[in-house]
Amino acid sequence: MIAPRIRAASLHLYTASGGVLAFLATVEICSATPDPRLVFVLLAAAVLVDATDGPLARRWEVKRWLPAIDGRTIDDIVDYLTFTFVPLLLVWRMGWLPEPAAAWVAPALLASLFGFANASAKDEAGGFFLGFPSYWNVVAFYAGYVHRLYGPSVNAAAFLLLALLTVLPVRFLYPNLAPRPWRTPLIVGALLWLVAMLWMLVDYPRGPAWIAWLSLLYPAFYVGLSFRLAARRGGPALSS
Repeated sequence: MIAPRIRAASLHLYTASGGVLAFLATVEICSATPDPRLVFVLLAAAVLVDATDGPLARRWEVKRWLPAIDGRTIDDIVDYLTFTFVPLLLVWRMGWLPEPAAAWVAPALLASLFGFANASAKDEAGGFFLGFPSYWNVVAFYAGYVHRLYGPSVNAAAFLLLALLTVLPVRFLYPNLAPRPWRTPLIVGALLWLVAMLWMLVDYPRGPAWIAWLSLLYPAFYVGLSFRLAARRGGPALSS
């Protein structure tokens, strides 16, 4: 049947479009006067692609109709670019870390690379990631605020901690595959949080500190729920 194969190929192109968004973001970062707001808009678009391509792939049975193309490989490459490499490149370019900034970025790049290569990093049956799921795009967003309010050293400490958590067996929820009844609140909360972050870009990274702190309510909920459900699952959040 031709139609299902065309649909499967179109979905692979949709996933791969995240690579184009990563390229456009890199072009902006490499410009003479990069605007981090444009970079974050492009990365937010990549997040929306990543959040929607998986459910569509399962619904349209992409593996069945186009088995020669490994969508997971495309997804992993694009995710590494948009969730890790480009955000960390932005942080380095903007000088939001102490010098030499590359020394603080390198552990995050390497830890995430090993995280993506870890075959057990995604527990799809249980609905968890194993290790910090390389949300460096989010970390980069708040790094701009932290640099303005508290200085680059706080960012450096956060980067080292998160790089360590990336390779430790700590469980974090996989929102699209989270157990019911938490899946819907997690996804709806993430969408509302994304809207709030885009609104914060209007005056980014200026603005009252309380706005940045208030926006962290959803990440706090996500982390707390991850640890709680991981413990209920039959072991602590930090598992062997």
